[in-house]
Amino acid sequence: MKTNPLLIKFIEPYDEQIQSLVLELRNFVTDLVPQANELIYDNYNAVSMGYSKSEKLKDAFCHIAVYSGHVNFGFNRGAELTKKEVKLNGNGKLIRHIAVKDIKSFPKQEITRMIWEAVEISEKMNPELINENKKPKSIVMSISEKKNRPNKKASR
Repeated sequence: MKTNPLLIKFIEPYDEQIQSLVLELRNFVTDLVPQANELIYDNYNAVSMGYSKSEKLKDAFCHIAVYSGHVNFGFNRGAELTKKEVKLNGNGKLIRHIAVKDIKSFPKQEITRMIWEAVEISEKMNPELINENKKPKSIVMSISEKKNRPNKKASR
């Protein structure tokens, strides 16, 4: 799936390393699960993308959240994963994540197995998702008026 030009615009305030990391993680997910929709949120405290076989966040199997010093790669039902080759952070009811500082340290093989399990969990929750999504979309779901973003000019 082509990168949504609005996503590029939303991550522009972040430094180039973070922007590159976001796009690499995004491509990792969309290449692995090409039938997934990308649900983009330009929220107050972070830009985030959820990946779902539907157009609903409740069906998302993983997500990416962008912060000034790192990117979180998370699982929407991470507490339910049994394949825990990677220690996930979070102590809420469902969501778990890892903080990613660079693509070299991102455990692709382990996360790949975890993504496939997360897709299965999502499909069990909503069996309609099992039918392949033929035309995945990148959809901007919300844009917050106020945003807390890095000031690139101030950091130079």
